[in-house]
Amino acid sequence: MAMQDILFEFLHHEIVSYLKSKPNKEEEDVSELEYMGFACGFRIVERLTKDWPRFKEELDILKFLCTDFWSSIYQRQVDNLRTNHQGMYVLCDNDFRLLTKISDGNQYLEYAPLYVTFTCGLIRGALANLGITCIVHSEVHSMPACRFNIQVQKS
Repeated sequence: MAMQDILFEFLHHEIVSYLKSKPNKEEEDVSELEYMGFACGFRIVERLTKDWPRFKEELDILKFLCTDFWSSIYQRQVDNLRTNHQGMYVLCDNDFRLLTKISDGNQYLEYAPLYVTFTCGLIRGALANLGITCIVHSEVHSMPACRFNIQVQKS
């Protein structure tokens, strides 16, 4: 694991720990974490696609997200991408890196949403930069597996 990967995981863990330690975990704290992810995702896509031709199809953008974008952040591709071809996409990561450190059993399952909120923002920011407005939700039923549900907003 490279030094920047360790630093990313450490910083992410510290931000989540800070939010967990606050006496009143309010929606705005979680939305701040999601917005941090949004801003990072927006900027990362800017750098990754600067020499690429424009994407023509929505599905091509999602495939890029599952391969190149995900690999640049988590050093592996998404395990599965599903779609209903009507603007709903599901990204499945069966060994989500930010949950593997806390996945000894299900005792930390209640904290899992905090650990994936940043990534929901990353996805939303990346897609926003590529011209797709969406809503991203996550599901963690058994750790370290995670699903990200992406609902594309048609304009």
